[in-house]
Order: sequence, then structure tokens, then C-alpha cells
Amino acid sequence: MSKSQPRVAAPIDAPQLSGYRLMWIFVMFDLPVTSKAESRAATKFREYLLDEGFEKSQFSVYARFCSGKEQMEAYLRRIEANLPDKGEIHILSFTDRQYENIIRFAGQTRRQARKNPDQLALF
Repeated sequence: MSKSQPRVAAPIDAPQLSGYRLMWIFVMFDLPVTSKAESRAATKFREYLLDEGFEKSQFSVYARFCSGKEQMEAYLRRIEANLPDKGEIHILSFTDRQYENIIRFAGQTRRQARKNPDQLALF
């Protein structure tokens, strides 16, 4: 290397943000609300999901973007620790690439695909 050529720093190894690594987690639930105690438990669970950064996608369907399978599994463990005593809860996970293919309708009108977050929020 001659003295006139500048040194180039070695690239920093950064994790690749791939649509096949990034994940979405959906929590769908049907909780009983026939008594005040059941209604409180259902409200507490919904508020818990919101506090964890989930967004309401539809009634009783909440979604959250995750940086990968490890983060998705951490959310799964925390949700499991906060489940109400009664009701049905289903949790689905999708890669970001799979999520891009979701087809949405409002009434009889096909809607555009939702825009994924512009950047990954790191905490």
C-alpha cells in the first residue's frame, strides 16, 4: 500500500435486517365478559398488550413488530405469564415477508397493504 492511499476501516459486523428475520406477532382472543370479574380480567389483558407495545388491529386482535424470533419468543413468555384464567387466546407469528402478503378489505373494498415500520425501535 502506498502512502497516498488512505486506510479503509474494516466493516462493523451488524446483524442483517431481513424480511425473513423480522417478525410480526398477532394475539387473538375471545374472553368471557359475563361477570364483572371476567370483564375486568379481559380489560386487564387488553391493557397489558397495549403496555407491551401491541397495537389493536381488529377487535380482540393485537399485533406487534419484533426484531426477530428471539424477541418474539420473549414476548410469548411474558404474555403466557399474564394470561387471564378463562377464555381462548391464539398467538400467531409471521415473518415480515409473509406479513406483506396479507390481503385486507374494508367492506367490499380491497385496501392497500399496511406500511411496515420505517425503522426498528431499539430499547
